[in-house]
Amino acid sequence: MLPTKGYAAHNDHDPLVPFEFSRRDPGPHDVLIEILYCGVCHSDLHQVRNEWHETIYPIVPGHEIVGRVVRTGNAVTQFKPGDLAGVGVFVDSCRECENCRQGLEQYCEKGMIATYNSWEKDGKHYTYGGYSNQIVVDEHYVLHIPETLDLKGVAPLLCAGITTYSPLRYLEVGKGTRVAIAGLGGLGHMGVKWAVAMGAEVTLLSSSPSKEADARRLGAHDFVLVSDEQAMKKRKAYFDVILNTISAPHDYNRYLQLLRLNGVMAVVGLPPAPEQVEVFNLTNFRRSIMGSQIGGIRETQEMLNYAAQHQITSDVEMIAMQDINTAFDRLIKNDVKYRFVIDMSTLK
Repeated sequence: MLPTKGYAAHNDHDPLVPFEFSRRDPGPHDVLIEILYCGVCHSDLHQVRNEWHETIYPIVPGHEIVGRVVRTGNAVTQFKPGDLAGVGVFVDSCRECENCRQGLEQYCEKGMIATYNSWEKDGKHYTYGGYSNQIVVDEHYVLHIPETLDLKGVAPLLCAGITTYSPLRYLEVGKGTRVAIAGLGGLGHMGVKWAVAMGAEVTLLSSSPSKEADARRLGAHDFVLVSDEQAMKKRKAYFDVILNTISAPHDYNRYLQLLRLNGVMAVVGLPPAPEQVEVFNLTNFRRSIMGSQIGGIRETQEMLNYAAQHQITSDVEMIAMQDINTAFDRLIKNDVKYRFVIDMSTLK
């Protein structure tokens, strides 16, 4: 077993504190990664505070991991010591169901094994995440990180990046597509970057007028304040795709009315309570709502390669490991542009 240092929560209300635990020794197919950077996802906060009612304590969060390979098992063929490597939201799946065979491991019929707060397949061992100095993962679930990208900005791509990239790719967004991004936060700012790079006409929908300058800086072609009734009326039945990244309670119907014939609202934000939908907002213009969850390993690697091609990374604010509790408090207030990333060299 490998002695490992990290930060953990031991209940739903106390701060995260230093925590020592053990990783497994690398097996034949495993890669041992020294973690250099780890992004801070809002879902880390949800799980630490048990807001999804499934947390097992102690919990070491973190599923936006970038590091360097230290050691490999004797059967590993895709990585060697010294390689840059990434780990995203999951570290295993059943590998046998139809979805896994299609490279859609995030939709594993038996349930993917999450990078943290999850039981391994044996039902005996528990996963700990990237708020730590090292991690051991089967090479099939490890990603190649392009050397040309800023590693700090790459970390959030492994969750926020793929969460927004995947539905845009699935919906074949490209030149001539009218795309609206609802919300400009950790997810929304990546949605703007991807959609612009894909050649779409991109509009940012926001409840905050202060977001307009950033939206345009990120490449958005237009900005609509959702409280502006005239501006909303002007965009009725206009968009092909709305990427809804909003996690706060909001009225889906206001956004659905902006979709044109066969328009789709792709939901990646996670509001805390069910949303009500007026059925006529769907039957009118044959609109639909779809959900999307991260991406499989193949698609996540495709996204990283695409990011390197277009020099796309997340806008980040660096923090020390010791500042994670302050960062969580700021997350609640939406006081970050647009993702916190932990410099793991600060973990002592």
